Amino acid sequence: MLVTLKEILKTAEDNKIAVGSFNTPNMTSIKAVIGAAEELNQPVIIMHAQVHEEMGLCKMEEIAPVMLMFAKRASVPVCVHLDHGTDLEYVKKGLDLGFSSVMYDGSVLSEEENTANTLETVRAASETGASVEAEIGSMGAREGGEGSSASIYTDPAAAVKFVADTGIDALACAFGTAHGFYKDKPKLDFERLSKINSLINVPIVMHGGSGVGEDDYREVIKRGVRKVNYYTYMAKAGGDAVSNKTYSQFHDALKDAEKAMKENVKKAISVFSGL
Repeated sequence: MLVTLKEILKTAEDNKIAVGSFNTPNMTSIKAVIGAAEELNQPVIIMHAQVHEEMGLCKMEEIAPVMLMFAKRASVPVCVHLDHGTDLEYVKKGLDLGFSSVMYDGSVLSEEENTANTLETVRAASETGASVEAEIGSMGAREGGEGSSASIYTDPAAAVKFVADTGIDALACAFGTAHGFYKDKPKLDFERLSKINSLINVPIVMHGGSGVGEDDYREVIKRGVRKVNYYTYMAKAGGDAVSNKTYSQFHDALKDAEKAMKENVKKAISVFSGL
């Protein structure tokens, strides 16, 4: 069933768990993620990111109807989320297409610009009933793993002001994670996370979730993280499943990749939900 981010994160807060949020740039990944969630009977978030189009993957108007169809017919709650929308018109287009949640990412802008654009996103989302996630601080590398590896950690006081000024439903915080593959084990600032969580009244989102150790997942969830963005290692599992193999028909490769991604997602969801 299709739900908003606000609805799905309320369930996470009530149960003191995190909901897995997975990029699904094609139908194979959509089926893998929702299939995993249904087998475990857990809520899930599927995402399209603006950068997917820059990577030559599906355009938003192509993949959105497919994501929404699978969400509506799923046996578990599914939020269809636009991830890292950096352009206001692109975010509004996502709302028009039916996304039940959008993320406006103005983290590279000044606090004033980020706040103004996020507030505009909240106003637009209110017209469709969608939820809004936004980011303060920066995870460094962009979604897809490109860009600087340096993070700009979220300032707790700035987080409080940003949430109050914008009325967002979830806040993405920078506390030591980054997008893409980690060259070294990430060093998470747990105290910063706890401080932010104690000061704001909306759920916290962890980006760059792939590659974090299970103990660290459990610790950040204990300290208030309710949404974990995860894609890199899921995609790697699919790639590994078809590497060094010869296929006479392409659909057989897709089936192997889907099965491997599904198993990887099941493991992630199990950790996030404490199964």
